[in-house]
Amino acid sequence: MAKVTLDRDAFKALASDTRLDILRCLDGKKMTVTELSGVTNMNKATLHEHLSKLAHVGLIKRMEREGHKWVYYKLSWKGSCLLHPENNRIVVMFSATFLALVAGIAGFINYLSTLTPSPLQLRNDEVYGIPEKGTDGMNEVLMFTQDQGSQIAANPYFLYLAVISVIAFLILFVFSYKKYKENKKPRL
Repeated sequence: MAKVTLDRDAFKALASDTRLDILRCLDGKKMTVTELSGVTNMNKATLHEHLSKLAHVGLIKRMEREGHKWVYYKLSWKGSCLLHPENNRIVVMFSATFLALVAGIAGFINYLSTLTPSPLQLRNDEVYGIPEKGTDGMNEVLMFTQDQGSQIAANPYFLYLAVISVIAFLILFVFSYKKYKENKKPRL
């Protein structure tokens, strides 16, 4: 899991309750200084000073667009990880979810490939032979009919693997998506 490292300046920036309130206000959204001033009931000059300290240590990002006069502030990855450390677990769960999906698709493709006729299998009721040395030293020919060839190739284990993997994908996806939506809601 990714870890967030904090240096001395970051601890100093987090030591203020006002800055922690600013981080909570920016959780999940971007805001201007005017909007933050209305939410926190602080003077814009004081708020700007706190925002510059938080931006200096990398807990928030200052977003300016060329040609626009508004400057927006939002949480950086580091600031978001401080407020929501459980997000790392959700990322791991999403990764496991898609690995299960890939395993299911691979198992299903592998199962389908065992169903396709191989050169050993018969097509249109023809008989194919494979030369093989017999016990008496003479070449014997093994004969396969269409029913025997399809019995050899059909292996249901790949299908079972595919079904189990797809079911695991669905369960993990629903669970991780529910956790993601829970963590997306801002907390007070």
